[in-house]
Amino acid sequence: QVKVVEYGGGSAQAGGSLRLSCVASGYTHNSDCMGWFRQRPGKSREGVALIDSEGRTVYSDSVKGRFTISHNTAKTILYLQMNSLKDDDTAMYYCAANSCFDSPLEESLDRVLGQWWGRGTQVTVSA
Repeated sequence: QVKVVEYGGGSAQAGGSLRLSCVASGYTHNSDCMGWFRQRPGKSREGVALIDSEGRTVYSDSVKGRFTISHNTAKTILYLQMNSLKDDDTAMYYCAANSCFDSPLEESLDRVLGQWWGRGTQVTVSA
């Protein structure tokens, strides 16, 4: 049984930083991809960043250059370093494991799929 839990959400001022962590117990990222998704108020869930088991990454245009996805050496913890936060980054952030289903990273970011999902962690950015 895989259980995904996100940590690290909270409040920040615009221009500030936060780091999210995701622990997927019972899962090691040896194949497919893992990712971060978010749902902003009044909008559908969207892809933020994905990373495959080789460390290749893809980002949405809205966060490219500001956010960094990574995992620890053992590939048991997924991170999202968020810098230069904007109030538009306010959202519930979700971690998902096995999000690619053998599709390319870029295509998977838009599909918003995941075999296992966490319950989310809230990020609120104030201007």
